[in-house]
Amino acid sequence: MMVPVALLLLGAVTAVVAPRLLARADWRDREPVVALWVWQCVVAAVLLCCALSMTLSAAAAWAAVRGHVFGTAPRAVADAYALGTAGPWAAAIAVTLACGGLRSLAMLVREVARARARRHLRRSELLVRAPLLPGEEPTSDRLVVLEGERPDAWWLPGTAPRLVVTTAALRRLKGRQLDALLAHEQGHDRARHDWLLHCSAALAGGFPQVPVFAAFRDEMHRLIELAADDTASRRFGRLTTALALVELNEDRGVFGPSPTPHAHVPQRVHRLLTPPDRLPALHRLRLTAVAALVPAIPVLVALVPGLRALG
Repeated sequence: MMVPVALLLLGAVTAVVAPRLLARADWRDREPVVALWVWQCVVAAVLLCCALSMTLSAAAAWAAVRGHVFGTAPRAVADAYALGTAGPWAAAIAVTLACGGLRSLAMLVREVARARARRHLRRSELLVRAPLLPGEEPTSDRLVVLEGERPDAWWLPGTAPRLVVTTAALRRLKGRQLDALLAHEQGHDRARHDWLLHCSAALAGGFPQVPVFAAFRDEMHRLIELAADDTASRRFGRLTTALALVELNEDRGVFGPSPTPHAHVPQRVHRLLTPPDRLPALHRLRLTAVAALVPAIPVLVALVPGLRALG
């Protein structure tokens, strides 16, 4: 009955070691898409450790659960896990982990509901600020221009996604800079970065005492912007994308000495103007493959006794 404990220890070690290794990696900003994938695999491995430990602990604590988990397995497999020797702590572990899972689900639902409420509010404000004229039919145009003295632009996702740009931003953005901005926001939409933000915010909000989830949330906010910058720069050039960022943000004080909520913008501009060398394709493939193996480790640990029994 040591497998649930081993899975919990494996999850704890992964949660502590993996973020430190990623923080030391010098390739994250060079390959933000690969870094996003690695982070997702690490978090998936931690969650799998908890889910498998909960399942085996529940099987050890309650015969009804044991019948569902090992109902079709040979008796030798069930005996290999020594479920009958579990003490009262098995039920406590199962209940605790189940509560954690329900809390994670509740936080995710809350994040999605809040995002939909914000999106609905923005669409309502958009209809007020840019109403249809008498006789005008709704169109599928993705660009909406609003009167505004502050340069601003944002992507409004949904069934009819729109890029909203103020007139002040149009006066600043020259030529292909607007196209680069559109490509940046479309990169977020196509990669479904909003779901990464929802999941990371739900985990960090539900378990603020777990550092790996807070680091996951912070890195998602940073890496998705770098990935979208790369999407735009591949189509319209790094200089054009960097100039678009500067024109949109220079009035917000982000390039001054004092830190601001947009303090990451100068680093993004510097990265676009002095692009780091990309990793070789084989190196990227190797990192992707190794990361994909990380969530498989908890599964292998959980299956070891059964595989030995089948010998």
